[in-house]
Amino acid sequence: MVKKILATFLLRLLGWRIIGDMPAGIKKCVVLMAPHTSNLDFFFGWLGYTSKGIFSHFLIKKEAFNRFSGRPLRAMGGIPIDRRQSSNLVIQLTEEFRIRDEFVLTITPEGTRKLNKNWKRGYYFIAQNSGVPIVLGYLNYKNKTGGFGPVIYPSGNYEADLALIEQFYKDKTARYPEMFNLSWNALQPK
Repeated sequence: MVKKILATFLLRLLGWRIIGDMPAGIKKCVVLMAPHTSNLDFFFGWLGYTSKGIFSHFLIKKEAFNRFSGRPLRAMGGIPIDRRQSSNLVIQLTEEFRIRDEFVLTITPEGTRKLNKNWKRGYYFIAQNSGVPIVLGYLNYKNKTGGFGPVIYPSGNYEADLALIEQFYKDKTARYPEMFNLSWNALQPK
């Protein structure tokens, strides 16, 4: 309870508002979090979750886990991943969804803070294989808001579902707007 109050206070102090709640009744889901162009995104996102009393796991490069940061990152929900090795991460996370009664997993579709013209698809396949919804989470630096938007249940038609997802994010402003790109922009005819 103290963490929740402190997180709410810090967000207000910094001028941020969290809009919307995690949809009622959803105990397992993939939260898509975008845009992601700054390390501050994690800070504001974590404060937002904490202010709502939600515990979410998140993927983070294994290099961030060292003898000083490893324990706190894991306590905050961090799951280390090796981005240099091809792995069966989708299968591993699908298994986590299967064995847990509650599991919220936050994924940034860009997979990096740098400009990425093509979003990663792993979030979609994790949700589809696990039979869980995708909740659209966001940060909007333009008006200092963050929160949860619509819920998407993967239909199996990635392109159609991606069009719905990107429609939601098209008016969200990143901390560094030049580093945020919706993948459909790369697919549009010139």
